[in-house]
Amino acid sequence: MDISIISIMTIINILFAGIVVFFERKEIGATWAWLMVLIFIPVLGFFIYIFLGRSLKQKNFFKLSANERAYLKHAAEDQALAIHQMGPLLNKHSDLVKMNLKSSNALVTMDNEVMIFHDGNEKFDSLFTDIQHAKKEINIQYFIIKRDSLGKRLRDALTKKAQEGVKVRLLYDEIGSRQITRSFFKELIAKGGEVEAFFPSPIRLVNFRINNRNHRKLCIIDGEIAYIGGFNVGNEYLGLSKRLGYWRDTHLRIIGGAVDHIQGRFILDWNKATKHHKENLEQFMFRPEKHTGACAVQIIASGPNSRTEHLKNMYLKLMTTAKKSIYIQTPYFVPDSSFMDACKIALLSGVDLRIMIPNKSDHLFVRWATLSSVGQLLPYGAKILLYENGFLHAKTIIVDEEVASAGTTNVDTRSFRLNFEVNALLYDEKVAKQLQDLFIQDSEVCTELTSEKYAARPLLIKMIEAVARLLSPIL
Repeated sequence: MDISIISIMTIINILFAGIVVFFERKEIGATWAWLMVLIFIPVLGFFIYIFLGRSLKQKNFFKLSANERAYLKHAAEDQALAIHQMGPLLNKHSDLVKMNLKSSNALVTMDNEVMIFHDGNEKFDSLFTDIQHAKKEINIQYFIIKRDSLGKRLRDALTKKAQEGVKVRLLYDEIGSRQITRSFFKELIAKGGEVEAFFPSPIRLVNFRINNRNHRKLCIIDGEIAYIGGFNVGNEYLGLSKRLGYWRDTHLRIIGGAVDHIQGRFILDWNKATKHHKENLEQFMFRPEKHTGACAVQIIASGPNSRTEHLKNMYLKLMTTAKKSIYIQTPYFVPDSSFMDACKIALLSGVDLRIMIPNKSDHLFVRWATLSSVGQLLPYGAKILLYENGFLHAKTIIVDEEVASAGTTNVDTRSFRLNFEVNALLYDEKVAKQLQDLFIQDSEVCTELTSEKYAARPLLIKMIEAVARLLSPIL
């Protein structure tokens, strides 16, 4: 009897492994990692894959109307033909602009004002001030909202505005915000606010989309002001965590045409999450207003529904344009071979590549995979900086002090392939210089990981890193 059960489970395992290989069409590294899980953890591996490994359908995932798809396509085509009229910096990076237009309809807006926040207290003080002054509408979305004093402060501020007659929509990720339920927002809903969870669990704590989370953090107020970046909602993001200490992140406040595209991104996510009234995307995005800013911006989104990895491709293309420098800040550095090759090519070409990661980690296994990845770049001349002043959560890249990106995307497979993410790509020397100055300022509280230090790590850590590297495609 036992032999029969084992035989049956072996056959099921083999069949399921075949499905993974031949039908899911995953990236090769991820395929091998999942085959290892299925072979070495029979039966349990099957259930792990059900929860963590399944792919999403791609075709019209966000259900744009035919008119909306046609508008975006034609607008992107028109802009691609007119890049030479958009100024010298955009013309210089026309290949990057065109790639983003063609792959994800990421339209360029030229009239933006950008404010950079790197401290949680300053970011949330500004956000709450803007919420307080809202007159018509607040659309807000976070991966994590915690049931602590900051989470309650946000809920109460939104409740007050809903009571005043302001339209409030709040979207949170159910797994990221697992501390809360809809009951947490009971009064906000009672006052007319709308609250939805992205990919909600059919049964509490049982979620078949646990591996595909909405990692975006957006807030759009009255269609005039938008926030985008790395800060979630919780006391730790104010630097109040005893374990992690000070929280260093990057968030942007934008006024200008890019706000419409950030708002459009929110509405697509909202329509996917809600079972009730669906919003018309056109009324949020396609407005003729002009603003007085001078920063050119593309809002680029990607997710497991995307046919190509828009954000990873943006990073790769941006890195290939570098002539002098590439500065990267990320809490996790676990990229695939294409990204690693781009780093090596830049270094071999004489580009100054600096990667800043936290020395204190919130995910130990991912830290080992991160150290394994950056260790491979040390022989090529990469400067690896370990942030010591608390926890580094910023997600930025600055190239040649003239183009930069900031948003929600980490440099890892999860962000590039599994999560729903969004970044602002900024074509502006002034803004890029501000972000690079912050990087240099952060470098003063970093220690450098040298080849000698890396080679001297204990044998046990080397072994753990090797295992982490093998599993990195599914971390």
